[in-house]
Amino acid sequence: MKVAFVGKGGSGKTTLSSLFVRHLAARGLPVVAIDADINQHLGAALGLDDETAAAVPALGDRLPEIKEYLRGDNPRISSASAMVKTTPPGAGSRLLRVRGDDPVHALGVDVGGVRLLATGPFNDDDLGVACYHSKTGAVELYLNHLVDGPGEYVVVDMTAGADTFASGLFTRFDLMFLVAEPTRKGVGVYRQYTEYARDYEVAIAVVGNKVQGEADVAYLREHVGDDLLTWLGQSAAVRALEQGRDDAELEASNRAALDTMLAAVDAREPERDWDRYRRQAVEFHIKNARSWANRAVGEDLEAQVDHGFRFPVPVPG
Repeated sequence: MKVAFVGKGGSGKTTLSSLFVRHLAARGLPVVAIDADINQHLGAALGLDDETAAAVPALGDRLPEIKEYLRGDNPRISSASAMVKTTPPGAGSRLLRVRGDDPVHALGVDVGGVRLLATGPFNDDDLGVACYHSKTGAVELYLNHLVDGPGEYVVVDMTAGADTFASGLFTRFDLMFLVAEPTRKGVGVYRQYTEYARDYEVAIAVVGNKVQGEADVAYLREHVGDDLLTWLGQSAAVRALEQGRDDAELEASNRAALDTMLAAVDAREPERDWDRYRRQAVEFHIKNARSWANRAVGEDLEAQVDHGFRFPVPVPG
């Protein structure tokens, strides 16, 4: 299952994504966590020291190698340099499995039973010459080529705000958790997301954060209605984690919220439509090809689409 955490800056989405990842790992479930935020803090939130977190290889800096591997011997792709972030797999492409033995997962590090991948920070060399989507393009390629099965989880901490919708990346998820504080700004992002996602059958569940009482819950319900899945309150355990300590147990109410979130993710599994997943990838690839990619690469990238390709859908067990 592919899960995204989104929300406005400062809403606590990195904290909640790390809590959810820890929740999965504590149950022995296979999980890959991806830090796709322009501010790279997921590694530290999962327990890495600053030096180790900063040393996680950046997917965004390894795009040529990633493309070359995923391309395989697909005859429709002339070279790795002809691949763009939306390039879909076809016959001959290499596909990925969760925590697989491949060069892409090898770029990550293990922390607490989790494989952590990172897009990499926006650094001085990028200023004025690149946008952050050049980094998150690695995540889109990863998800486009990933065959994940029941009981396997990929959790992506996305960049803040509505930038998620600047590419087809938002269609790659089985469920998007929108982290919302009980404030006008917090619910304002919700309205943006539902507007953008309406035509693409993207499932969004709102998770309230920093909730201090029933009045906050009522406020969230007033503005997001039935999309409010659950909420987390103030937490001494979370504060301890943010201070670099892992010596406090998460409160029962907050653990229950994480259980609710996991149940919501698992409930999406029977609704996974691999054909729709592929069609959406092709749709955005053609849109990007016509908009900018054909000119940038100097080829007709629509020819990369293998209309006869179907994902080898995994079965339970």
